[in-house]
Amino acid sequence: MSRRRKAVKRPSRPDPRHGSPLVSTLVNAVMQSGKKTVAQRIVYGAIEKMAEKLEKGNPVDLVLGALENIRPKIEVKSRRVGGATYQVPIEVPFERQQSLAFRWVVKAASAKKGAPMADSLANELIDAYNNTGSVVKKREETHKMAQANRAFAHLRW
Repeated sequence: MSRRRKAVKRPSRPDPRHGSPLVSTLVNAVMQSGKKTVAQRIVYGAIEKMAEKLEKGNPVDLVLGALENIRPKIEVKSRRVGGATYQVPIEVPFERQQSLAFRWVVKAASAKKGAPMADSLANELIDAYNNTGSVVKKREETHKMAQANRAFAHLRW
């Protein structure tokens, strides 16, 4: 553990088009090799396609609704006690919930080959909004693993 000063968490800047820090975080999750303009084009295209298909209103609210459905509330962490390693369930901090959710969505979208990234990202976000799809399944698996190992919850630190 560092003996220097604590790292200060900087607030994320809002994105230029929607003025939302949430969309800015999604752009940063999609970005590869520092190509932010390409990532913005992908994310904005995906958000527009999502808004067209769902026809519900504000696109940022749709992304927020999708994010609500895929954020993991609890996960397991390995903890070594004696000679054994236990999977200990812990609650996930809000920042980590958000970063895990975005990471899972981007990974699932990039795994779908044959379609443009904007289309597959839009489809993943729509599935997340409707509480279906691979990302929701991943969150359910994470929760199920934590539920199965709740006997080791007393080993939390």
